[in-house]
Amino acid sequence: MEGWYYRLTLKDTSFAFIVSIEDPGRPSEHSLACIQVVKDDEYLVQADHDDTRFWAWEKQQGLGCSFSFQPHVDDATSKMATDLSTTEWYDQVESGFQILPSYFLGRVKGHDGSKGGVLDGQGIPGCCDFDFAVMPLCGWGDANSTDQTSTGGWLASFAVFEPHWQVTMADARATGRVVWKNRTYEFEDAPFYAEKNWGKALPSKWYWTQCNSFDGYTQLSITAGGGIRQIPLGQKEALGMICVHYNGTFYEAVPWTGTMDWKVSTWGSWMLTGSSTTSDRPFEVEVSYSCDPATNPGLVFRAPTPDEGMVYFCRDTFEAATTLSLWELKWDEATKEYKRKAGPPLIDQATSSQGGAEVGGGPWWDDWEKESRVKQPIKALLRFPFKLQNIKKRLRRIKS
Repeated sequence: MEGWYYRLTLKDTSFAFIVSIEDPGRPSEHSLACIQVVKDDEYLVQADHDDTRFWAWEKQQGLGCSFSFQPHVDDATSKMATDLSTTEWYDQVESGFQILPSYFLGRVKGHDGSKGGVLDGQGIPGCCDFDFAVMPLCGWGDANSTDQTSTGGWLASFAVFEPHWQVTMADARATGRVVWKNRTYEFEDAPFYAEKNWGKALPSKWYWTQCNSFDGYTQLSITAGGGIRQIPLGQKEALGMICVHYNGTFYEAVPWTGTMDWKVSTWGSWMLTGSSTTSDRPFEVEVSYSCDPATNPGLVFRAPTPDEGMVYFCRDTFEAATTLSLWELKWDEATKEYKRKAGPPLIDQATSSQGGAEVGGGPWWDDWEKESRVKQPIKALLRFPFKLQNIKKRLRRIKS
């Protein structure tokens, strides 16, 4: 499977556009091109077993699908139409979508995804149009760096882990409109987020949180997640991370440069802590997400699975109360350990009522409390770039 996830946060609501393709290019009962559009606690789905209607670029973000064409267009010869101008797209495509590096266009004529199946006629009909431009602020790394990094360390660029996860826009701004069931939402410079997943399927169990709409902050974005992934030789590990982009600076709490711990309930509470002590900018971070299960049960929606295809597999909310604090650390010669710098935190209890939070897979019988760990020799390999960087610094100091 390959999946693309985009979140648009408006003042009073949030949208997620989730695209996926399963078992492409081969005969399979699970072959499927699909888009799900989520709005708060409801969503629409449109899908087709004919994956020749789907296209994607190899080297950069460019993907789309034409579920149906306008009456004057030859369906058989136009299935792979790519990168149409806005005028051409509206003239030719009756339902589908086209997502380019900085422009999103679509008309989903689907049905209520909470009931029935994923194919046409298997639920209550509904429609969503979207047309907006996106301006990236942060990819994955310092905003002013031309070398963006892999989510999960440099080994994640290779076929080492399963599945794969890459945040492509940790923070961005979107301008345009979304028409949801005949109601138009117009927006300018609205917070936007993008990521991609690919592999055999999503993790067997995971959690995910995200927020880039903090009160009073111009540029503050946090992405955190953890799950059970496969590593070489048939092994598995439970890995988590917390990553913050603040005014263009990247703070990454991962278990190969520091620590990361989580306590996530079956639904309603996500408590995450982390630190980094071997990177250029030592820091400690705490973040919490919460919602009342009685008033916010979340939305259960579909995700690809290896044996059953697209089925109900995760639960989300866009309305989690979120609190984030981040402290800079300094080395204490007396105690021989890192301590918080004197004074207020760099980020002092930033808050939002629009945190995105998710649990997926399972089983979720009880709270999931874990310390993120990376097994050797993978941990040593992931730390290699940081050790090399420290060696270069020492050599520069010696020369000077």
